[in-house]
Amino acid sequence: MQTKIKTMKDSNILDIPKLHFEIEAKSKEIGFTMPSDLYIGTLLKTLITSKPKSKILELGTGIGLSLSWMIDGLDSDSKLVTIDNDPKLTAIAQNYFGTDERVEIICADGSEWIKNYNNEKFDLIFADAWPGKYSEINETLKLLKVGGFYIIDDMLPQPNWLAGHLENVNKLIEYLENREDLQLTKMNWSTGIIIATKKFDI
Repeated sequence: MQTKIKTMKDSNILDIPKLHFEIEAKSKEIGFTMPSDLYIGTLLKTLITSKPKSKILELGTGIGLSLSWMIDGLDSDSKLVTIDNDPKLTAIAQNYFGTDERVEIICADGSEWIKNYNNEKFDLIFADAWPGKYSEINETLKLLKVGGFYIIDDMLPQPNWLAGHLENVNKLIEYLENREDLQLTKMNWSTGIIIATKKFDI
């Protein structure tokens, strides 16, 4: 009798945050067109779970979909800072997560915030906005601890890309590939993900 081989399905995601579907519905209600998908969410949760007593940074709160996953991965001794320049979106995120003492939701210009931040470094940075990804990237990577994760998504063509954006993506990938202080894994999965681990400070 042959044993039936069960194929692993990455779409079989069992740990979706309780608030995720409510935030997803809110996203459709307000016409927000740049939500993070389930795959990057579950990856972020897994990586954050590996970092107890950590400090986490999200650049680009959006409506809070990826934030819901990240918060689910936090232990009680961890802290998460999330930045967005859209007051309507940060107000929505504040409504969902503002009572969580581990979370600080900041409405600010991301570029200015990155340039002026001079506090404790971060164990994981998820850069899902222009600042920290296509601008101020060197300053952002200086905020990452040695051994910390730097994560970006949308490295594969997306329907909402503007004309010419592929050149920005290619330049970013080349820049990261040429940094000796980073160990990279490039994944043609989800929306196209790069995970970098910082090997040493420069």
